[in-house]
Amino acid sequence: MNTPQKSIHYEQYEFQKWKSFDAETIVETPVSLTVNGEVWVTFMCTPVNLEALAVGFLYNEGIIEKIDEVVEARVCEHDDNVDVWLNHEAKSPTRWRRTSGCTGGVTAVDLLAKPNVSLNGNNLKVEPEAIGHLVEMLFESQLLYRKTGGVHTSALSDGEKILLSAEDIGRHNTLDKIAGLCLINNVWTETRILMTTGRITERLIIR
Repeated sequence: MNTPQKSIHYEQYEFQKWKSFDAETIVETPVSLTVNGEVWVTFMCTPVNLEALAVGFLYNEGIIEKIDEVVEARVCEHDDNVDVWLNHEAKSPTRWRRTSGCTGGVTAVDLLAKPNVSLNGNNLKVEPEAIGHLVEMLFESQLLYRKTGGVHTSALSDGEKILLSAEDIGRHNTLDKIAGLCLINNVWTETRILMTTGRITERLIIR
């Protein structure tokens, strides 16, 4: 079974002497997504919340719109594949685009297309002084980061508390995990605040 972190031992040279340290480091591993029996893509990810990663990726790519379309989503025995079965046919995109980042994410969505987003209606308003408190809650939700460092966190809030959080070495993956957790746990997202430690790009906003 894959774990999100592993123990390491290292030597550090400081003030003209060597010191030994034991620490934890974040894990990045390849995990494939199989949809209706066909392998679509391989994520480079931290192996936690893999079902949510797969479901959220399909949602953010526009393959599914609701959790009712997912018959089953399960991580295979060796944790190197997530098998997703839908109640309808789904065709794998013929071309994947690599997005920005260290290893980068992948998407089949047209990066030049304008997103269909409306800012009208019932929008959540946040007082400026509340932003600092929300950031503190985001940092408190970083369980893996406090153990290992080197990992991104995204969190969904209603303005008062953290509803869901997800950690991954890939910032794109954290948003897919959040989307998947929302679908799996039936969390309504229209008037929520999404916070992330990742650099904000157009691709992340559209996602």
